[in-house]
Amino acid sequence: MDDVKIKTQEDLQAAIMVIDDDPITLKNLRSILEKVGHSVSTFRDPIRALKSLDESPCDLVISDVRMPGLDGLSVMERIKGRFPHTEIILITGFASIDGAVDATKRGAYHYLSKPFTPEELRRVVSDAVREKTMREQAEASVINGPVIIGDSLKIREIEDLILKIAPLDCNVLITGDSGTGKELVARSIHSHSSRADKPFVAFNCGGFSEDLIANELFGHEKDAFTGARSRKIGIIETANKGTLFLDEVGEMPLSMQVKLLRVLQERELMRVGGVNPVPLDIRVVAATARELKVAAAEGVFRQDLYFRLNVINIAMPRLSERKEDIPLLVYHFLYKFQRRTGKAVKAVSAGAMNVLSSYAYPGNVRELENIMERALALCDGNTIQIRDLPPDLGKVELYYFDRPDSSLMTLEELERDYIRHILVIAGGVKSDAARILGIDRVSLWRRMKKHGLE
Repeated sequence: MDDVKIKTQEDLQAAIMVIDDDPITLKNLRSILEKVGHSVSTFRDPIRALKSLDESPCDLVISDVRMPGLDGLSVMERIKGRFPHTEIILITGFASIDGAVDATKRGAYHYLSKPFTPEELRRVVSDAVREKTMREQAEASVINGPVIIGDSLKIREIEDLILKIAPLDCNVLITGDSGTGKELVARSIHSHSSRADKPFVAFNCGGFSEDLIANELFGHEKDAFTGARSRKIGIIETANKGTLFLDEVGEMPLSMQVKLLRVLQERELMRVGGVNPVPLDIRVVAATARELKVAAAEGVFRQDLYFRLNVINIAMPRLSERKEDIPLLVYHFLYKFQRRTGKAVKAVSAGAMNVLSSYAYPGNVRELENIMERALALCDGNTIQIRDLPPDLGKVELYYFDRPDSSLMTLEELERDYIRHILVIAGGVKSDAARILGIDRVSLWRRMKKHGLE
């Protein structure tokens, strides 16, 4: 199973169609985009452009809004109806806030106002192509099953390490906070190993009594204890020839640690009540949110077992340490829950993505997954908006109190900067900004006027 990777910025050349009734604009846009490697086709007639798309789809369409015969919004709706994954950038010399908001709600990636610089055009196009690629790869990750989602340096290093160690059959200890994706890493190790066609069996060591863990892990023979009416094959034996994943291994009672150590040393187990050992051929991948090295030094975890498990260590980063992966994760979960629920939600608004990318995620990837499941359930249209996110998600901390006394801000200055910051997060949508701030739109307008933020 291949892990999902995002192409680098240099790889993101695209097939682009430009529609504008002005031949000089077409020539200029074509020159600007071809200089950075894009393949560009140009059309003055939007009807001809639509016919061409049927024969040769493209990645991105840039269209003027005001054209004779068929305007840009109508062109966009027809393209989105046939090619929902094609990104649309609208350009106009008559820009307005309401027009931009309406265009983005109807599916435009961006609403670009004339005049704009070549650098601005290239940046918007690059972002659009990257987002399209990200959506496609996020959708593929859902179809292909459990994979590690991300293109940050930390995740790429983990992926490289997985490819190195997977064929070696050595034990692995995965460390990291709850919700960081430790089981996904364990599954990836298994899927890249020679045991990929054999069982992957997961067991959570936390929250069980000593007797229950022994019974679940080792199984028992018939009549081993009162109520044991038949033989039970345990988790470890079920994983024979494959991979055993022990989650929260740091919570395992010391008496069970001794038995697990014997299994790893002798490569065999004894069922509860058994007399004949069962030979084993398993790989063990363990995970913990605890500092096992410290626990071993303090005597609450066996040091010899720690060394047996920790042949290779993989440390999972918190989501707050790889924020550049959040957009890809957002779309991964969007498509995951879209397939599960059948809802026609296909995108995340710029404001909502800003809020999601700014949040700290104490619950890591698992918390983001929960937020996206909620957002999809609440979303009424085809695009997740800020109103679909938890109310406290947009609240951020401002770190002005560490300033020297000479540069301390007044309360009015703090309010002005905070409102400006929230407006950026909300993508300029005042109703969303007011919702994050906990005030109505009229109150927001008054405060913006007071601080000259109109």
